[in-house]
Amino acid sequence: MDIHNCEGVRVTIENKTIYMDNSATTPVRREVVEEMLPYLTENFGNPSSIYEIGKISKHAIDKARTKVANALGAEENEIYFTSGGTESDNWAIKGIAFANRNKGKHIITSSIEHHAVLHTCAWLEGQGFEVTYLPVDKYGMVSPEELKKAIRDDTILISIMLANNEIGTIQPVEEIGKIAKENRIYFHTDAVQAIGHVPIDVKKMNIDLLSLSGHKFEGPKGCGAIYIRKGTKIDILLHGGAQERKRRAGTENVPSIVGLGKAIELATAEIEESNNTLLELRERLIKGLLKIPKTHLNGHPTQRLANNVNVTFEYIEGESLLLLLNAKGIFASTGSACNSSSLEPSHVLTACGVPHEIVHGSLRLSLGRMNSEKDVDRVLETVPDIVQKLRNMSPLTPKEYRTI
Repeated sequence: MDIHNCEGVRVTIENKTIYMDNSATTPVRREVVEEMLPYLTENFGNPSSIYEIGKISKHAIDKARTKVANALGAEENEIYFTSGGTESDNWAIKGIAFANRNKGKHIITSSIEHHAVLHTCAWLEGQGFEVTYLPVDKYGMVSPEELKKAIRDDTILISIMLANNEIGTIQPVEEIGKIAKENRIYFHTDAVQAIGHVPIDVKKMNIDLLSLSGHKFEGPKGCGAIYIRKGTKIDILLHGGAQERKRRAGTENVPSIVGLGKAIELATAEIEESNNTLLELRERLIKGLLKIPKTHLNGHPTQRLANNVNVTFEYIEGESLLLLLNAKGIFASTGSACNSSSLEPSHVLTACGVPHEIVHGSLRLSLGRMNSEKDVDRVLETVPDIVQKLRNMSPLTPKEYRTI
């Protein structure tokens, strides 16, 4: 199989390629594509139009909205479609901040949030808001007790992600939601990585706002949604037309919304079956990788996404590891795809206390429906040799961990 990298250099891969970066993005399911196709061709009407093909598009959006609401335990009129997780995060945080600044200007989040949350909070600090960034333990877990201590009389929002995109740690969201409700504070959770892996009931979990993105659960890119609990005081982020019940302007991306609806319907219906399969592969992968000397598992050992494996190898650079894996037809990452071009160490691993001298040697393998035991075994056959090769080349590697 031949592929081209972004610089046009041809790489020949003899064996089947293995994709293990599903936390970055996922392939669109065939059933989802089939559901989308009519809205790319004959059913192309603008849903704001009053004629028949416009009404067909509007009905399709309403149907997708119902599917998203059902997946979250929400009401249809609490779901708004967006361009993805980043927009949803921005809307939730900025919208609550500006709509409730008369009550207070204090926001609480964690130190390991996605940059869509962290950079939004940093921007708000420049607008006069105050943000508390909660620390996490070595597993990347937020402490509910630390959260309670951070709450002030002027706290208006708590934003804690449901599951971390790099290390897979699942936060105690239900407990956090309860704390927020008891203190009459809005609670937002970035659930982008959790959909299709963690059952969600926004009412039971006391979630007021929730962000999601279709391409993380085998839906199309560039389409997401936000859940906003009925009665929530929130400002509009995008102004313009009257779409999305006058709360999110812009002509709706009908084919992608239809695809997102189908994808979330399939993903949430298959959570138990999917997790059982992924857990077996995950544990097989972790067990095999930890046999490599000086290798450490990042994230919580059990309270983590069923598809997430994140390890750190001492004495190597993760970028070199990725390039050598790529040459073998294995596609993985060192962390968030949104920050892959940065030379800065992972803020998530740093917050978890991973020493600076080894933080660059991380590898994230995120499994998906297409992966098999054969894929895992091939990765376990390939990674140790590459790690050893890189250690042999590094002047930092002690003699006992060299083979030359």
